[in-house]
Amino acid sequence: MQGVFLDLESLDCNDLDLQPLHEALPQWRLYPSTRADAVAAAISDAEVVISNKVMLDRDSLLASTGLQLVCIAATGTNNVDLATARERNITVCNVTGYTTRSVVEHVFGQLLTLYRQLAAYRDAVHAGRWQQAEHFCLLEYPIRELSGQTLGIIGYGELGQAVARMGEAFGMRVLVAERANSPVREGRTALDVVLSDAHVISLHCPLTDATRNLIGGPELARMRNDAILINTARGGIVDEPALLEALETGQIAAAIVDVLSEEPPRSGNPLLDSNLPNLLVTPHIAWASLSSRQRLVNEIAANILAWRNGTPRNIVTA
Repeated sequence: MQGVFLDLESLDCNDLDLQPLHEALPQWRLYPSTRADAVAAAISDAEVVISNKVMLDRDSLLASTGLQLVCIAATGTNNVDLATARERNITVCNVTGYTTRSVVEHVFGQLLTLYRQLAAYRDAVHAGRWQQAEHFCLLEYPIRELSGQTLGIIGYGELGQAVARMGEAFGMRVLVAERANSPVREGRTALDVVLSDAHVISLHCPLTDATRNLIGGPELARMRNDAILINTARGGIVDEPALLEALETGQIAAAIVDVLSEEPPRSGNPLLDSNLPNLLVTPHIAWASLSSRQRLVNEIAANILAWRNGTPRNIVTA
């Protein structure tokens, strides 16, 4: 049985243990990456295919006549034509929950960097201002505490719930946003109220037609001018030019951004053209701790073993 991994370098920096994959399926071709025009040839003889971001469209799925299992090396399924997979009776499995700890730590690590003014104080020390200070400590930048602040969660799946729990551990008041234009359920808060009340808003919803540009100019205008927006979900959820304007004008205090509408941003991005001190941009790494990436490999292997044993798990479509 032939296995093919189409984009191993998207998660492995030669620091992962791939033995679980070889134990699940002995025969592999491991491609660092695969161009779109080379996918059909790469998987033509495969029974099992793993893909993180490489598109498996209708043509490639139809061309691979022996393909039986697609393992998505992620939670999202937008890189696989699920309708064609169902038509071809190809089982598709994903992986959930592997990034939770990594994303939560990233959210609060970046948030504390802003609240504690860590970058500003580091630069002050490097510039010699502490060495020249009159007193034992340098108090040039105001330091805020998370305790007592209101944390708004938009998207209350596993990640949103985990961020909420951590916020509560810091002593934050948590508001969970109801979906836009939906009746407000018990335990949820209307989106407009979350936008207007929260000191910190963290996005954890998927990118869909309903959530594209969910946070645009009108929503940013509703937010407090001391609020921080955090996006570790998907870039298209936030209107990026509107966010830049809100940061430049002081409509909101800061933003923490780990995802952009185009990745990699080869065509440029307004957020990357800025050198604002109140904007922290990282290259889609919130999920990418070593432990998280290893959990992903282990879970893919478990998906393959379960399928081979006739008890497939984490099925997206079958």
